[in-house]
Amino acid sequence: MKRWLLIPLLLLLGTAAFGQQDVSKQTERKRKIEEEINFIDKQLKTISSKQKATTEQLSLIRKKVSDRKSLISDLDKRIAVIEDAMTGKQREINRLQKELDTLSIYYNRLIYNTYKNRDTRVWFLYILSSENIGQGYRRFAFLKSLAGEVSNQADKMRAKQAELEEERAKLAEMRAEAKSAKAEREEEYRKLKAEEKKSNDDMKRLAKSEKQYRADLAAKKKEVERLNKEIQKLLKSTVAQQKKDQTQVDTALSGEFAKNKGKLPWPLKQGVIIERFGVHNHPVYPHLKLPDNPGITFSTTKGADVYSVFDGEVRKIIVMPGYNQCVLVQHGEYFTLYCKLGKVSVKSGQKVKTGDKLGTLESDGNASALHFQLWKGTDKQDPEKWLKK
Repeated sequence: MKRWLLIPLLLLLGTAAFGQQDVSKQTERKRKIEEEINFIDKQLKTISSKQKATTEQLSLIRKKVSDRKSLISDLDKRIAVIEDAMTGKQREINRLQKELDTLSIYYNRLIYNTYKNRDTRVWFLYILSSENIGQGYRRFAFLKSLAGEVSNQADKMRAKQAELEEERAKLAEMRAEAKSAKAEREEEYRKLKAEEKKSNDDMKRLAKSEKQYRADLAAKKKEVERLNKEIQKLLKSTVAQQKKDQTQVDTALSGEFAKNKGKLPWPLKQGVIIERFGVHNHPVYPHLKLPDNPGITFSTTKGADVYSVFDGEVRKIIVMPGYNQCVLVQHGEYFTLYCKLGKVSVKSGQKVKTGDKLGTLESDGNASALHFQLWKGTDKQDPEKWLKK
């Protein structure tokens, strides 16, 4: 029987713990989004206003709009949870009030009966008029219990009243929290509208320069194609050379790398992804497709340091137009590529560990950008699926 009674208690404690974990996750998620928004604000202030920086600026504003929408969505969920809890708390208060009202009615009856029989002489006559000793004892016990019940009922009412006041205080806290959350949502919505307007204004301004952007796009496409050909050539030759020399690929390292999918650290301390993997439309001219992106590009602080995302060996350092210096690191059958470095801190053949510095980025005005790729053999991968969220 004790075990059966223990099960609901454990479930209740488990639910409470889960709820606390959920709140912690939401708080951490909110903190990260707010940190990213603050970082984007700094980037927007530091990037130069020259023509080549405008699309980056637009990408950052759109990312901020997306983050702001996430915050508003989380706040909507939080408000809904609070309001549901408030409804449940009000039901609990109503139930307690009914119980208190019932106790009060019963108590008033006891007081009335006690008052009617307040003369102790009546009590003695009531006991002495008993037909026998047994009846007399029962009458005495009844009168004694009546007095005790009055006291007991008063204690119950005080306890119930205290419980009711506690629940009302909790409800007041919930109302204050809901009010605060709604005010926060209104402020986030106001900022969102301003950012969306800024994004639309920038789009209209940039839309007037399609001819220039077509030329920039053609140049960008050539840069991407040159980098892709060079990387594929490097990877093919590396894999072929290993097979020719019968060099055993470090399968243990490959396995460890694969196990960390979705958990790899970022190659930067801080950054915002402004160009994603694959084929996408131009941010200003939707009818124009951007070159197929084999990796992702981060916007980050001026001259930021770049770090290896996993243990491995530096295979090669190359220089490419539009990408500056690039470092290729091998992790068993996997490869990572770090481009747009102004200064390289490693050399070919050097062993590196997770978090080791590979170099610093070239400055682009008052900011920097990192182009990052991840390959499994000669098959390109979406780095976002591998990096920690």
